[in-house]
Amino acid sequence: MSRADLAVVDTVAARPNPLWSLGLLRSELVTTFRRWRTLALLGVLAAVPILVGVAVRIETRGGGQVGRGGGEGPAFISQVTNNGLFLVFTALAATLPFFLPMAVGVVAGDAVAGEADAGTLRYLLVAPAGRTRLLLAKYATTMAFCLVATLVVAASALAVGALFFPLGDLTTISGTRISFADGLGRALLIALVVAASLAGVAALGLFVSTLTNSGIAAMATTVGLVITVQILDQIPQLHALQPYFFSHYWLSFADLMRDPVYWDDLVKNLELQALYTAVFGSAAWARFTTRDITA
Repeated sequence: MSRADLAVVDTVAARPNPLWSLGLLRSELVTTFRRWRTLALLGVLAAVPILVGVAVRIETRGGGQVGRGGGEGPAFISQVTNNGLFLVFTALAATLPFFLPMAVGVVAGDAVAGEADAGTLRYLLVAPAGRTRLLLAKYATTMAFCLVATLVVAASALAVGALFFPLGDLTTISGTRISFADGLGRALLIALVVAASLAGVAALGLFVSTLTNSGIAAMATTVGLVITVQILDQIPQLHALQPYFFSHYWLSFADLMRDPVYWDDLVKNLELQALYTAVFGSAAWARFTTRDITA
């Protein structure tokens, strides 16, 4: 059943049907993940760990060392040759500043504006009280993409790490040894935290998407804002504002590799993402529910 058919079916109901909402969400998920653009983005994300793994393998073929040591952020790369599981952390640290938020910005920016540009938005809004449910479905779909994209990076990195490097017990940033099973569990938890770290970008992109009928303009604006915020986050003179930038605590996931885990920055990151989601989600709802849909 097409999305236009779902909207028509719902008009015959006296009150909104919860099953229709599930059908709408399923339709949004199928539509998003069947797009060639989405598959291409996931393909690029999957390729990043492969390129990193191959580069490390080539550089260390003669017994050389890569990286400068340490344990945070991209410095995880210095541990990859000792344990392939560290390639998961390295790949997530490498993709989080640009590739992952760019991909999320494209999907979120196109969520509403793309429908308006294609002329299908008005058919989705035939149903009573359809705007709020449609917006929630699109945000849920964008967050599903965040999770899938992060897991694609992690799975690709794990496969490449297992192919090129040894696996086994690993050493945490704190210097303690943990089992491979424990490390794998932490890798999964880190992937979930990284996906949650993109919630603010998803809400920002959805809000931008409600402001225009051009999908390309919404995608470009969202990606541009993500890049701008990260540039501002590196300017020392703005240190008083930087803790409020959605990207400021992104690399705090490295604290999950400490023993015991440092939760302070992790909690601040999740709280900040919740704040951005609430602010820009509310703004998107206010704009979308009062918008004159003429497409």
